Amino acid sequence: MLEHTAPGHARLSGRLDMHSIAQMVQPLVALARQEDLELDLSAISEADSAAVALLLQAKRASLASGHRLTLTGWPASLLTLAQLYTLDDVLTAPIGT
Repeated sequence: MLEHTAPGHARLSGRLDMHSIAQMVQPLVALARQEDLELDLSAISEADSAAVALLLQAKRASLASGHRLTLTGWPASLLTLAQLYTLDDVLTAPIGT
């Protein structure tokens, strides 16, 4: 689930897989394009490679719009998955200024 918690802040929660992220892509990309965004990942209970793809898409949208996307509260399992694909540096580094 994607929740816009405050201006510049949002949270992803629950299970993120190829079935659940379909409804999150457009709203998350729109938020990333609007403003600098801090996205809290700490409430994600399960994730697969689709979650990594979702985060990459949000990072790209943010960068293309000249905004910063900061991902916080990485669950260990999601960070391990990002490391497996050697995307942890891309996803954890602040992009934009």
